[in-house]
Amino acid sequence: MKEKLIEKATQILNNNNKGGFTIPSEGLYPFQWNWDSGFIAIGLAHINIELAKKELESLLDAQWENGFVPHIVFHNDSDSYFPGPDFHLSKLHPEASKKYRTTGMTQPPVLGFVLQELYKIAEDKKAILEFIDSIIDKVFKKHTYLYENRDPNNEGLMYIWHNWESGTDNSPIWDEVWSKMKNVPKYTFKRKDTTHIDASQRPSNEEYNNYLHLIEIAKSHNYNEQKIAENSPFLIQDPLFNAMLIASNEALIELYTKLGREENIDQLKAWQSKTIKNFNEKLFDENLGAYIHYDLRNNTHIRKITSSSFAPLFTSAPSTKQLELMQNCYSEKFDTSDLYACASFDPTHQDFNPKKYWRGPVWINLNWIIYKGFLKHDKQKLAEKIKNDSIELIEKFGFYEYFNPHRKLNNSEESNGCGGANFSWSAALLLDILNA
Repeated sequence: MKEKLIEKATQILNNNNKGGFTIPSEGLYPFQWNWDSGFIAIGLAHINIELAKKELESLLDAQWENGFVPHIVFHNDSDSYFPGPDFHLSKLHPEASKKYRTTGMTQPPVLGFVLQELYKIAEDKKAILEFIDSIIDKVFKKHTYLYENRDPNNEGLMYIWHNWESGTDNSPIWDEVWSKMKNVPKYTFKRKDTTHIDASQRPSNEEYNNYLHLIEIAKSHNYNEQKIAENSPFLIQDPLFNAMLIASNEALIELYTKLGREENIDQLKAWQSKTIKNFNEKLFDENLGAYIHYDLRNNTHIRKITSSSFAPLFTSAPSTKQLELMQNCYSEKFDTSDLYACASFDPTHQDFNPKKYWRGPVWINLNWIIYKGFLKHDKQKLAEKIKNDSIELIEKFGFYEYFNPHRKLNNSEESNGCGGANFSWSAALLLDILNA
């Protein structure tokens, strides 16, 4: 069965490759997504290291002059996705890519640790180091952009100004933010995602009004970060986004050291020290036993637990006490006999929805992050459970975008597989798990 899964995963990645970049899923997501490409490159490295390199080169070819890396690169034209390049209008920013149309927002900064994963996987260490040497400064420049533009209080903690930047698009986390937003227009738009996927599994039209409103605010300021920080009603310090930054900082320090290049290491260490200190002090909730989001606009914590709350396991940031509390929280709420691990939102909460995008379903990329995190901190039993659940979900139901976490469904004809089929990062990260 392992061989069949590897064969199918490889076929999906080959089919979704569009000549230098890989789309997440045919029809539903027809362009190149930022953090998707990072995870896809990890899977590609197991089957064709040259394709993995091209995936990252293609994404970074659209990097803005100021170091910003957008969340979508519109390499091609497609009418199957909204909002497209004509809505986002990245050209409003004077330093936006002149070569590609893109969005004006970003996604969790995974590329640093992705380069590190490629180094681990590649057989020819000399060749992969040469590739890393050719690309690492672009990733460092992205980190520089974040520290210089997304940290208004000089805490070492980055804000996001749109829920899409978190990667967890319609999480119940954002409900509190939406409830405080005033005068949100009712936009006229034609959804494309619900022509591919059952609307019950997607964000609502009301949520889309909020999403579009945030982009319009950013556009009205030509995507100027200082103006966005001053005016956007959505300004969040997200534990997943910041954990990925910490993990990528760690990786860049190690990789620059391997390359014998010291020029950026001191800066990375200085950033890292400040980020970890404030990350642990500000975003960890001892009563909940998990990392939580902080709403900078309203100066308040959002005390809800998501799979993002456990992403810091992937880093060296948590203290021994925090690791113990996180394990207890995870085991109590997320690692239960009636659920596949790991639900994207607290299954004990009233807002939990097992099949609605990021409001409860299992996502393979967060499973991979948490699985690697448990291994990093010698929690072998928990790591094996999340690994086995990930394999079982895909083996039983297919390479879906996300999965209903309930082991037993009320409707015997219903599948646990939800969202887009033949999903690239599900295929890519399963390849990594199976080849570990």
